Amino acid sequence: MERKMEENMRDVDAGSEAGGEDALVGNVNKLMVTPPGYIGVPRKGHLVFDACFESGNLGRVDYISEFEFDLFIRPDTCNPRFRVWFNFTVENVRETQRVIFNIVNFSKTKSLYRDGMSPVVKSTSRPKWQRLPTKNVYYYRCPDHRRNYVMSFAFCFDREEDVYQFAYCYPYTYTRLQHYLESLERRNLDYLQREQLGLSVLPPAPVPVCLLFSPTLECL
Repeated sequence: MERKMEENMRDVDAGSEAGGEDALVGNVNKLMVTPPGYIGVPRKGHLVFDACFESGNLGRVDYISEFEFDLFIRPDTCNPRFRVWFNFTVENVRETQRVIFNIVNFSKTKSLYRDGMSPVVKSTSRPKWQRLPTKNVYYYRCPDHRRNYVMSFAFCFDREEDVYQFAYCYPYTYTRLQHYLESLERRNLDYLQREQLGLSVLPPAPVPVCLLFSPTLECL
C-alpha cells in the first residue's frame, strides 16, 4: 500500500513539473505576435491569436520564426496534469502566408493524432468545420520541450479578411448543450425530465449543473 502511494505521488510530481511551464492565468486575448524587438507599425502577417470565448483554450504563444509558432495550451480545470484540448482563432493573416503551429505541451503519450486524426479548421467565409490533411500533421516526442509530446501542423492562409479557427476536434459547447436540452423539454416527453442539482464554482460565472432522468423508469 505504501509503495503504491509513493508511486502515485511521484506521478503527481512528474505531472506538476511537466505542467509547470503551463501555469497560465488565462487565455490569450487578441494577442498580436511580432518578431522579437519589432517596434514598428503592425503589418499584415503579424498574427493575432485569441481564445477568450466559450470552449477556447490557448494560454501562450512563442514566436519562433516568421513561419513557426510554439503554442502552449492551458491544463484541464482542477487537474494541471492533463493538457489536451485547444481551440483558438487567428486573424490579421497575409494571403498565401504559410505557418507551422506546434502545440508543445500535450500530456498524453498516446493520441489518435498518431493514427490519422487531424485538427479541424474553419473560417468566417467557410463556417463548416473541416479536417486538416493528415499529411500536414505530426505527433512526436520533442527533446526541446522536456520530452513532452508535440503536435505540429502546417497551414496556408488564403484569405486575408477571414478569421480562422483551429480546434482539437469538433467543439461542443455548454451553450449548445443547453439549447439542445431546452428543445427536448419543449417537446414535453414523458420519459425525460431535467432537474437542477446546483451551480458550478468555475469562473467567470456559475452555471447550472443539471441532472437528466426518466420519471417513468422503475428502479430494479
